[in-house]
Amino acid sequence: MSSLHHQHDHDRDYEACLIENVENTKATTLSKESMKHGRTAHNISSSSFRRKSNVTLVSNPRYGNVLANFQEVILGTKLSILFVAIPFAIFAQCYGFSKPLVFALSLLGLIPLAERVSFLTEEIAYYTGPTVGGLLNATCGNATELIIAIFALSNNKIDVVKYSLLGSILSNLLLVLGTSLLCGGIANIRAEQKFDRRQADMNLLMLLLALLCHLLPLLFQYGGASVAIDADSSLQFSRFASILMVIAYLVYLIFQLWTHRQLFEARDEEDEENENASKAVIGFWSGFAWLVFMTVFIAILSEYVVDTIEDASDSWGLSISFLSIILLPIVGNAAEHAGAIIFAFKNKLDISLGVALGSATQIGMFVVPLCVIVAWILGIKMDLNFNLLETGSLALAIITTGFTLQDGTSHYLKGLILLLLYIVIGACFFVQRTPSGFGAFSSFGGEE
Repeated sequence: MSSLHHQHDHDRDYEACLIENVENTKATTLSKESMKHGRTAHNISSSSFRRKSNVTLVSNPRYGNVLANFQEVILGTKLSILFVAIPFAIFAQCYGFSKPLVFALSLLGLIPLAERVSFLTEEIAYYTGPTVGGLLNATCGNATELIIAIFALSNNKIDVVKYSLLGSILSNLLLVLGTSLLCGGIANIRAEQKFDRRQADMNLLMLLLALLCHLLPLLFQYGGASVAIDADSSLQFSRFASILMVIAYLVYLIFQLWTHRQLFEARDEEDEENENASKAVIGFWSGFAWLVFMTVFIAILSEYVVDTIEDASDSWGLSISFLSIILLPIVGNAAEHAGAIIFAFKNKLDISLGVALGSATQIGMFVVPLCVIVAWILGIKMDLNFNLLETGSLALAIITTGFTLQDGTSHYLKGLILLLLYIVIGACFFVQRTPSGFGAFSSFGGEE
């Protein structure tokens, strides 16, 4: 009788252990699924530059959390050598070295900082879940451009703000997407490259809405009224349109993160097969502290860039428009852009398109109108009128990109056309000259 009782207890314990194992397996599967949904194209693209983390070092208490976090955050990127430029830039600024040197060092220092911000937002997303992680990515994805724009606004350099934001859109649509399609087409010349058109269509619709909001203030100049009335009408309309654009972007986030999330999920089979991809390598508060730390240094270097761009322009013989439209956007997201090209080589165009079109949409529908609203708060007259040449370039870029992606397939010639269009626009701003101390947008600039 006692042996039967003992056998019954043994069976019950075995059944309890079995149920517990099943529940743990389900929890692990759900956690991995949640993390997979939380990874956006931006995160996957930036991960191309990350070194494989030494999980043993991170989890080993004898090294200490600080050393382990330093290894993950500072040394965990293939761009870690560029961190050396940050102290050199600060030293050069404090001890009065030439301003063009400070400008160049600051640009180099911004490259790894921008990549690390993307890494840290992904780490935080492991603890907050995919929805909050997506919101973090939506606000921090172009943090470098936004911080540079805010510092330029505080110095009343509206021309630098408009040029740099316009350059970010052109860079994503033509340079990044063009190079991705060109390299992907050459690397996969015998295979037809296909991508999901639905995500591209939504981003292009948002960009067309942004283009309309830029075109209408431009048309006030041709309304026949006086310059003062045109400027006032353009300013009032721009502020109203900027509020609507931010609201539209928030609805777009709801569409992207909740109602139609399946259209925007970026999948990389190599990462999904890697177990380390489903584990956070630093803690939540450590990630948050490092994110604040990186943002502070981005702010410092952004201030240096804004303060020294005119001196660099005079010293190098390059116009401010060329430096702002071509150089600043390339540096601000260099790692992310290079990642998009790498995934195009692997015939994963959905990730490349997610990076290029997603960043362009974020700049056009969120960062630009946000800058207009911030300028309004600061008492600065910034509108959405980017002038005829700049708005025309933006329109051609969006329309050409739309035609390029209309059939859901790609080859190297499409990429070459986009890249050549970017080179032509860059050459246009290279030869364009504005008088020293006179911004192209200064007619509507200045304090109220």
